[in-house]
Amino acid sequence: GGVAAWGTVLTGIVEIMITFLPGGDAPHGTIIDWFTLFQEDLFMGLRNLGLLNLFFNAFAILIYMALYAVHRHHREQPFAMLAAIISFLGIGVFFATNRAFPMLALSQQYAAASTEAQRVVLEAGGQAMLAVGSSHTPGTFLAFFLIDSAGILISVVMLRSMIFGRAAAYVGILGFGILLVVEFLASFVAGVQDVTILLFMFGGILSMVWNILIARGLVQFGKVL
Repeated sequence: GGVAAWGTVLTGIVEIMITFLPGGDAPHGTIIDWFTLFQEDLFMGLRNLGLLNLFFNAFAILIYMALYAVHRHHREQPFAMLAAIISFLGIGVFFATNRAFPMLALSQQYAAASTEAQRVVLEAGGQAMLAVGSSHTPGTFLAFFLIDSAGILISVVMLRSMIFGRAAAYVGILGFGILLVVEFLASFVAGVQDVTILLFMFGGILSMVWNILIARGLVQFGKVL
């Protein structure tokens, strides 16, 4: 669990570094822009459709299993289990709706298409995939809603159990709470992009701090055992 938490920190650092590189922002143009991105820069195409989030959420599975194990003999055990279940549901929805690799396949078919009719069909298919898999849109809201809600709940559990201390609990509640607000604003409220970017940066930093505190706590707990 501690190693997985450090893995999420590393993934977050890589994501931040990529964001500030040239072309680090996901394209907001047409489906043809996406197809072009996949053909010109495979990694950035996959990353902009959640490649790193796949790793992040895979690590999260191990983290929630570890957090449940830590609380299994505590009175908060049922709520720790509920948080784990909610997180697994959210992660499952995210994996099921992620369209990074299907979009790669479509972009390859589009590049090989020989007729306008074929390209029109592929463009329509790609647009449908974006509606489901583009991050911070109604298509991905359910997954992130469940994941962030699980983060808030497990942080409340930590606050009540005091196993990881108050600091980690409060950082988690605030960080995941902000990220939950960001998902709602980005998915359903128009014209607030500047606000969501600032909130996302703040919430992301807090969630990274939370993972660092969790990683240290889990490693120390493992040494005690």
